[in-house]
Amino acid sequence: MTEPTLAPAAALRRIAFLLERGREPTYKVRAFRRAAAAVDATDPGELARLAAAPGPGLRDLPGIGEVTERVIREALAGEVPVYLRRLEAIEGTPVAEGAAALRAALRGDCHAHSTWSDGGSPIEEMATAARDLGHEYLALTDHSPRLTIANGLSPERLLAQLDEVAELNEVLAPFRILTGIEVDILEDGALDQTDELLGRLDVVVASVHSKLRMPAREMTRRMVAAVANPHTDILGHCTGRIVVGRGRPESEFDPAAVFAACAANGVAVEVNSRPERQDPPKRLLRLAVEAGCRFSIDTDAHAPGQLDWQLGGCERAFACGVTPEMVVNGLDADALLAWAARDRG
Repeated sequence: MTEPTLAPAAALRRIAFLLERGREPTYKVRAFRRAAAAVDATDPGELARLAAAPGPGLRDLPGIGEVTERVIREALAGEVPVYLRRLEAIEGTPVAEGAAALRAALRGDCHAHSTWSDGGSPIEEMATAARDLGHEYLALTDHSPRLTIANGLSPERLLAQLDEVAELNEVLAPFRILTGIEVDILEDGALDQTDELLGRLDVVVASVHSKLRMPAREMTRRMVAAVANPHTDILGHCTGRIVVGRGRPESEFDPAAVFAACAANGVAVEVNSRPERQDPPKRLLRLAVEAGCRFSIDTDAHAPGQLDWQLGGCERAFACGVTPEMVVNGLDADALLAWAARDRG
C-alpha cells in the first residue's frame, strides 16, 4: 500500500476544521472528529488490514460510516481524499462570492412549469422573465399524465404544447424555449410518458412524486431503473423532502447506488433551488460530487419571480464543491442539446 501523503486521521481532522470554518452543522463536524479518534485508537497495521478486508472492514470501527470510510481508504492509498479536495478548492472564497460566480456561469434553467400544468403563468410570460434575467434558454418541464393533481399533460396536450413552443420560439429568438417534461418515475421505475414523445423532447427531468415512503431497497431499485432509462437527462429533487412548515421527510434510498447510476448513465443530479425543497441535502450533494456526477441547478419555478431562485441553489452547490464545468445548464443551448442527445449505450 502506498505511503499516505496525508495520514487518515489528519485528513479527517482537516475536513472537520474546514467544515467548522464554513459553519456546517455540529453533527457533521463531530462525525469526522469521532472517526479521527477511532483511527488514532487503531494500530496502523490493523487499519490497513481492515481497509483491505472484504465485508464491513473499516466500518467495524466505532464512528466510521460511509463517507469517513471513503476518506480513510483514499488517504491510505496515498491520495488526497476527494471530500477534502473539494473543501480545499473553495477555501478562502466566501460562499456568497463563489455562488455568485457559479450563478453567472449558468446559461439557463432546466426545470420550470407553466399554466399548462400547475404553474401560475403562461409559457410566454415564463420565457420572457427568464430572458430578462439573462438566460439564453428555459426548459419547459410541465408534469406528466399520472400527476393529475398538477394537471399533468396527456400525450395529446403535450403535442399541442410543442406546437405552441415552436410558435413562441419564432417570436422570442434568439432566446429559446426548450421542450421538456418533468416525468413521473412510476413505482416500477418506468417513466410516465410514451417513448416516442420522450424521444421528441429536448430535456427530460425524471422525478418521484408518489409513494415517497417506499422501503429503501424498493425506492433504490425504482430510481436506478429510471436513471438507466435512455430518455432521462436529469434526476429531479431526489429525496422529495420539504423543509418548511409541517415539512416532509426525505425518501429513503441508497444514495451511493443512485448516484453511481447517475454517473454511469450520464444523468445530471438536480440541485433544486426551491426554498422549501433545498434538495438534495448537502450531505447527499457532496456524495454526488464524489461519485463524479454532473448537475443541473434549477429553480423548479411555477411563477416568473421564482426563476430568480437559482442563487440559493448555487450557494448550496458551491459549498459542496460543485464547479461550473460540472453543471449542464452552464452549457449554451446547442451544447446542452448535444449532451441530452448523447449516446448512453
